[in-house]
Amino acid sequence: MKAIINGKILTENNIIEDKILLFDNKIRGFCDKIEENIEIIDAKGLYVSPGLIDIHVHGSCNCDVMDKSLTSIKTIGNGIKTNGVTSFLPTTMTMSKEDIYEALDTIKKSINIKYDGAQILGAHLEGPFINSKYKGAQSDKFIQPPNFPFIEEYVDVIKIISYAPEVDDNFNFTKEIKDKTDITLSIAHTNATYEEAKLAIKFGASNITHLFNAMTPLNHRELGVVGAALTSDVYCEIICDNIHVNPQLYQFVLNNKGKDKVILITDCMRAGCMADGKYDLGGQDVFVKDGAARLSTGNLAGSVLNLNKAVYNFIKNTNLSINEAINLASLNPAKSINMDKTKGSLDINKDADIALFDDEMNCYMTISNGEIIFNNLDK
Repeated sequence: MKAIINGKILTENNIIEDKILLFDNKIRGFCDKIEENIEIIDAKGLYVSPGLIDIHVHGSCNCDVMDKSLTSIKTIGNGIKTNGVTSFLPTTMTMSKEDIYEALDTIKKSINIKYDGAQILGAHLEGPFINSKYKGAQSDKFIQPPNFPFIEEYVDVIKIISYAPEVDDNFNFTKEIKDKTDITLSIAHTNATYEEAKLAIKFGASNITHLFNAMTPLNHRELGVVGAALTSDVYCEIICDNIHVNPQLYQFVLNNKGKDKVILITDCMRAGCMADGKYDLGGQDVFVKDGAARLSTGNLAGSVLNLNKAVYNFIKNTNLSINEAINLASLNPAKSINMDKTKGSLDINKDADIALFDDEMNCYMTISNGEIIFNNLDK
């Protein structure tokens, strides 16, 4: 058993001070004093937070999910743990079927490995079922219509599929995913009208991938996917690097969606935690400068954002308290992939996924399933 003392504990609805958090591999509760033979962690006044969950991350530390390498997946997990991330969904790109399958096979193997990085929960399949008009940094060479046989052998590893519903004939793919799997469908890289997006949501789509980016915009007559997102009970990912979306819109999104339906993501690519320079994403050259990753065309190509920094940016530009903002990067993503019974908050009997942050969301310790996987507390 371990105990965290002298911390400000962030629960779903409160900030608890003068309590001790007890845990082993699970959260065991709060108490006022410590019994003997318990390992003590002194939080030194820091926030004691649920571990963050990034459900949309392509890479970090010069590694990418499409490297199709177990070493790359582990390197990504070891990199993002320093930001308080305790679990994540390695995210694929629109590439050849063979490349995607090899990446999914690697992710499947990585789920059960024992290592000291952020836990791999499954895969986020972004593409190849997208619209070339809004392909963003995805390659149009391998785009294809949504079809169930493509993913049928991987329903046990895929947690999210980001797709364009308007290219789904009669919404057959949407209905089949909803009927046969527990996979979350997320609308993305899409030229859908408001009406098409609303129908996709009716038939089973429950998420919107990186709201505002790579989709039909909100217009006062043509409401687009953004309009459908803001007027429906769906989760909305948002990249809060202050580049992909103007931070003045964060409160607007929050006012329209409510604090239970916004999810903070990074969409980070291999240049995360690296210096400015030339990298690649999905087989295309990416140039990173001043915190922005772009193709040679100027299109944004993922981000170099850290998830703890996304939380900080959201706090600075909204009226949320720190525990409410943390929910957007922990509990909400867990709910969106139906893993909130074990992940996403410091509720009793949930996995002991914990992070210690200061007021600026700098991470000092990360704990996954009760084990310390990053410790900068005494440095």
